[in-house]
Amino acid sequence: MSESQRNRLGESIENGDSGILNERVLVLVFESLKWDIHALCQTASVSRKLHAVAKRLLWKELCVYRAPRMVATLTNGGPNSRIGGGWHSLAKLLFFCGGCQPSRHFPVRLPSPGHFVKESRFSKTSGRSFLTKKCRDDLLYVSDPCEHPRGSGSGSEDDLGICRGVFGGFMKSKTRACLIARQVELEEKVRCPYCGAPMWSMTSARLVPKTAARRLGSHDGRLEFFVCVNGHLHGTCWLIPLSSDETDIKCDYCDSDDEDTDGSGPSGRGGSCGDELLINESKSSVVEAVEERPAT
Repeated sequence: MSESQRNRLGESIENGDSGILNERVLVLVFESLKWDIHALCQTASVSRKLHAVAKRLLWKELCVYRAPRMVATLTNGGPNSRIGGGWHSLAKLLFFCGGCQPSRHFPVRLPSPGHFVKESRFSKTSGRSFLTKKCRDDLLYVSDPCEHPRGSGSGSEDDLGICRGVFGGFMKSKTRACLIARQVELEEKVRCPYCGAPMWSMTSARLVPKTAARRLGSHDGRLEFFVCVNGHLHGTCWLIPLSSDETDIKCDYCDSDDEDTDGSGPSGRGGSCGDELLINESKSSVVEAVEERPAT
C-alpha cells in the first residue's frame, strides 16, 4: 500500500466511512496472514482508531499466536493478564533487534541501528545465565545474540552481539528488589528500545554474572546489559570468534532435569537447551516444535 492510499484509507476510517474497524474481521484477516508483523505495523499506522485497536487487541493476539508457550509462561496462564510495557512492546521485542549505541561501560566507534530479524530463539535457560545466584528463581527469557560483523574501521576484530529478553512478573522479582535495595540509579541517557522506559545498567549495579558472558560466547567484562523498569532486557557484547570445528559453547545449566521444552531450533552460540522457543518472522513458516528429552 502506497503512502497516498494509506492516507486516504486513514481519512475514511477516521470519518466513520469504513467497516474495517470490526475487530472480529480484523482478527480473521490477520489470522489468514498468520499474524505477519510487517502487515500489522502498517495497519497500526493507518489511523488513530486502527492504532488503538492494535494496541488494545491485535498486538496481544500476534504475541499469543507467534509465541504461545512463552506468553503463557510470562502471564502465568492468565487470559486477561497484562504485560509490562504493553503487548506492542513484547511484539517488538520478539521480532526486532534493538541495535547498539555506545554507553559508559561499552564504548563502540560505530553504532549499530535496530532492525527486524528473520528468526529468533528465546530460552529460559539463557535467562538464568543472566541472573545472579540470589535472583536465580526469577523468570527471564533471553534471545541468542544477534551477530553484527564489524568492519576494519570499528577498532575491534570481534563481531558485535546484541541480545534481548523479558522478565515475567518483574515488579515482584528478586532482580528488581535487589536493584531497589542497592539504590541503583536509572541511566540518564539510556531508554528501552522496546517501550521507551528508563533503564538500569546491570554493570553499574554489579549484577552481571560470569555465566552471561559464557552463554553469549564472550569474555567476562566485555559485555553490558540493561533492564528497564518494565522488565525488558537489552544487552551487547563482543563475541569470541569461533573456529571452524567449534559449534557450541556449553551452557552451565544444561542438565538432565531441565524444565519442559518451549520449542527447539538450530544450535547457536548459547548451545542447545530444552526450553527453547524458535520464532520465525516469515508469515509462511511459524516454527514452534516440542523436543522431548529421553529419560535418564
